[in-house]
Amino acid sequence: MTFTKLMATAALTLGLATGAYAAGDEKTKVGFVFVGPVGDGGWTYEHNEARLAVEEEFGDKVETVFVESVAEGPDSERVMTQMALDGADLIFTTSFGYMDPTINVAAKFPDVKFEHATGYKRAENVSTYSARFYEGRAIQGHIAGSMTESNIIGYIGSFPIPEVIRGINSAYIHAKKVNPDVQFKIIWAYTWFDPAKEADAAKVLIEQGADVILQHTDSTAPQAAAQEAGDVITFGQASDMIQYAPLPRVSSIIDDWAPYYIARTKAVMDGTWTSTDTWDGIGPGMVGIGEISDAVPAEVKAEALELKDKIASGEYHPFTGPLKKQDGSDWLAEGETADDGTLAGMNFYVEGIEGDIPQ
Repeated sequence: MTFTKLMATAALTLGLATGAYAAGDEKTKVGFVFVGPVGDGGWTYEHNEARLAVEEEFGDKVETVFVESVAEGPDSERVMTQMALDGADLIFTTSFGYMDPTINVAAKFPDVKFEHATGYKRAENVSTYSARFYEGRAIQGHIAGSMTESNIIGYIGSFPIPEVIRGINSAYIHAKKVNPDVQFKIIWAYTWFDPAKEADAAKVLIEQGADVILQHTDSTAPQAAAQEAGDVITFGQASDMIQYAPLPRVSSIIDDWAPYYIARTKAVMDGTWTSTDTWDGIGPGMVGIGEISDAVPAEVKAEALELKDKIASGEYHPFTGPLKKQDGSDWLAEGETADDGTLAGMNFYVEGIEGDIPQ
């Protein structure tokens, strides 16, 4: 066989192989990196529900894969790298601490699209997305301030990042509006998901007199601790946690990621995906408010639902002046609302909250 014929045969063989591969590789592969177990009943549970919604929407046109309980840091980078090597077209990285690993891995795989939850670093193939959880915290604060009898509200924080600080401030502002005597006691758990730590934090807050517990951690352990203590109310975090209704759980913040995940997967499929930043709240439906149970007085429930409607329509912003910072300095004048830049980088408490933000 001449060299020319040999090359032609090789090219034909390569072309057939490539064509066969393309024909058999029609599925869009979507990966998910989860910080907790899919059965956590909270944050990761809702992200996994959205993954399942992607499968239901696109059927055999997609293949989804996930790895759960991935620690933030180097281990997450390893998991993302393996997903990309295994042929993922789109990877959702679903925790704040995955930010730098996402950027690092994305730089090595420019043809793979990445979506990072709650972060702020983007690249040509990295989008960011989050929900305005602080809108839901305003409603929780209103109910909590109205229902506390001890005037002490406990708050379990995960990590002292802007997302969590915004929630604490929003809940406090709205609890204080209906109850000027309210106090917040905050415990930092330094974890997103650790049922033992979360339960211990709830128990300590209850021992300190809190009869309302709010949480920005992912398990149902604080709900169980409150149920055991009795005469304590709680709110579901990220997921409805309705198995604890009507008490101690009286309402919840529900994260609905499904429409976003479906839209971004479709964008990869049809070639329209671009790097964007999305920050949606109650109005667009990314933040839901779980059913307010009958344990909440009818008048308080009506006020909470009215507040929800005003936030959803844009008539009311949870951070509306006059507001001062914790040190007494002016922040927002009468009627002035906070800009997204300040909210995104929030590193201060509002006036009235006691204690320091850990550094």
